[in-house]
Amino acid sequence: MTTSKPIISLQNVSKIFRTDEIETHALSQINFDIQQGEFLSISGPSGCGKSTLLSILGLLDVPSEGSYLINGSPTENLNLDQRAQLRCKSIGFVFQAFNLIGDLSVFENVELPLTYRDDMSKAERKVKVALALEKVGMDHRKRHFPGQLSGGQQQRVAVARALVCEPTLLLADEPTGNLDSKNGEAVIQLLGELNQQGTTICMVTHDSRYNDLAQRVVQLFDGKMVDEQVPIHPMAANQ
Repeated sequence: MTTSKPIISLQNVSKIFRTDEIETHALSQINFDIQQGEFLSISGPSGCGKSTLLSILGLLDVPSEGSYLINGSPTENLNLDQRAQLRCKSIGFVFQAFNLIGDLSVFENVELPLTYRDDMSKAERKVKVALALEKVGMDHRKRHFPGQLSGGQQQRVAVARALVCEPTLLLADEPTGNLDSKNGEAVIQLLGELNQQGTTICMVTHDSRYNDLAQRVVQLFDGKMVDEQVPIHPMAANQ
């Protein structure tokens, strides 16, 4: 059992949306930590609160109650600029829809997050982009444009873009949602390989088939954390 301080900690997090006189409890008393190098999967049916939880983890929203800590520091009182700076340094996003820019090359898409940093030279950016593309096996396609790639290749480029800033946490939001089963499995396998190399990953999915590579699975239902499991991996079971 690890005694190290978690890099991510949610403590009694609730989220309430208020419209006129109606209150919607999207999340209720969520508690979990994410350790350095862990692969956590958040699973559950549509409407269970996964997207709301991901928005809080990604610093796009704040809890109504409770606290969210990154490396031991609370985040709920940060202003918009501070949240944006912390998000840029600490959080990498992989979206279901890839969100690549069509008129930028693969290289330029991956480089884009680095262009917002004024502490890095063009030569340094080039090295980081090359390393990120190599990690996902797309360095040979750096001059291509998104429209020239398959869906699976586009998602690999999106993963490289998320990794290029060397984030504390990689958030993957339904990363297989726009892919066929073959490409979906390939992307999940890629995330597993990145995790084995030390990347901390939190993946949101409604497809329980893709929980196999996770070290822990948090199950949500109606905004509540109803279960937490440690999957039995086939390789571990055979040892």
